[in-house]
Amino acid sequence: MDVRKVAKLAHLEITDEEVGLYTPQMADIVKYVEQLDELDTESVEPAIGGLTAEGGTTVTDREDVPVDSLGQKKALDQAPAAVDGYFRVPKVL
Repeated sequence: MDVRKVAKLAHLEITDEEVGLYTPQMADIVKYVEQLDELDTESVEPAIGGLTAEGGTTVTDREDVPVDSLGQKKALDQAPAAVDGYFRVPKVL
């Protein structure tokens, strides 16, 4: 996999130095995934099939039941900080 192509898909600018740093790391990741592909998983059930919800039903057997949303007022009442009907969060630079 080409590091520059991945960077472009992720909308990241990447230097030649970073390409040199990340290329072997990406190769190691691909090599590891290829090892996983070699494992015999024929007798292993998918993980989702083993999860159970309350009552012992599998997660895939349950029905989605619509519920009322929390609502803006109730959500904001529980917020650490709110301004003009919105959650106030720290600025990310």
